[in-house]
Amino acid sequence: MKADMRNKKFSTNVHQENNFNVLKTAGIYGPNNSGKTCLIKCIHSMKQILLDKTPNLIPNLFSHDPICELGITFLFKGREYSYDLRYDTTKHVFLYEKFLEIQKDQYGNEKSILWLKKDKENKEYYCIDENVIQMIPLISSNNILCYTIDENQFEHLGKMKNILINFAKNIDIINMNNIPMQKTIELMKNKDQLQEKVVQFIKNADLYMDNFEFVDMNQIKIDVHSENNVPDENVLNVKEQIMDQMRLVSTYKGVKVPSMLFDSTGTKKIAALASYIIEGLKKGRILIIDELDSSIHFKLTRAIVALFNNELNTNAQMIFTVHDINLMDCKRLFRKEQIWFVHKDNESVYVYSLADFTAQQGIRDTTDIIEKYRKGILGALPDPELINSLLNLKGNNPESSKLAS
Repeated sequence: MKADMRNKKFSTNVHQENNFNVLKTAGIYGPNNSGKTCLIKCIHSMKQILLDKTPNLIPNLFSHDPICELGITFLFKGREYSYDLRYDTTKHVFLYEKFLEIQKDQYGNEKSILWLKKDKENKEYYCIDENVIQMIPLISSNNILCYTIDENQFEHLGKMKNILINFAKNIDIINMNNIPMQKTIELMKNKDQLQEKVVQFIKNADLYMDNFEFVDMNQIKIDVHSENNVPDENVLNVKEQIMDQMRLVSTYKGVKVPSMLFDSTGTKKIAALASYIIEGLKKGRILIIDELDSSIHFKLTRAIVALFNNELNTNAQMIFTVHDINLMDCKRLFRKEQIWFVHKDNESVYVYSLADFTAQQGIRDTTDIIEKYRKGILGALPDPELINSLLNLKGNNPESSKLAS
């Protein structure tokens, strides 16, 4: 998410603070099953760890290595921090922790200040609060250090815990194929400016809709208790919340209908996503979305990305996986370093940016990126051989060959 400020194009796509330059959005492309969702799961696991929850990590299935390494570098209140860890997925212990503050002067020179290092394998320990150093080897490693010690007794350790917790709480992770409606319902229950902005967003996304609101059950004119009147999407059919969902009403030409029963899957997803987007932009949250373009028209996905890239967005960020190549636009929407690819071969998975391709390789800001991607020049492109399935179905016999000729 670091911006290359040698490139002055689309400077509004960059959040600049205390000499740090951070991209507001990044889109990640790649074939199905190449690792895009795994990347988001890694972010989710890191969030769980920082909030003292059980990380959903397993040993490497191919190398059987039980050690999982994660790290994240982030801005918090205008300062940059880095946190790295190693976790033993079989013993469920944290073998390594390292927390740094990274300072940068006006000339871009960086200096790292070590706050904490715990390396159980090499028996190396350090803490900026000196009284903690002797304690580290004696403390359980079932949790990260700031959760296994009374941090209130130590100035920097207490600050570190506060930084990690508040950063993690600021992250929303959404799977567009399993997106909960509850956040939108809760916002719609409260008559305030945020609710009005959510409604406006949904109405702007669906030009045929007159209004979107949360109403009393007596205003709904159909039998919502009927077994036939359930949402098409199983993910929305949650019994304890179904009545609240039915009270979300869309209005078309003056007629009010339960959104869950009458709106398209795409409109429902927009309604569920709206609260995350509006609250994210308002409060400066980090939105991680898997399959942003799932059931959403390409113009809507483009408009959502443009919201976050806009100069009026001063501190919100969005990272998303996507298949829609219409978004792959460096002429009107993205800087090169905002487009990422995940490529998998028989040996490894590679994550790389469009900015890694140089002008000498034929990739410029004015290049037709979509055409380059289609031709496979940028990698991260599936090569399906579905015709083999048809040949197998037909037995690959001479009669089939005659038809092909």
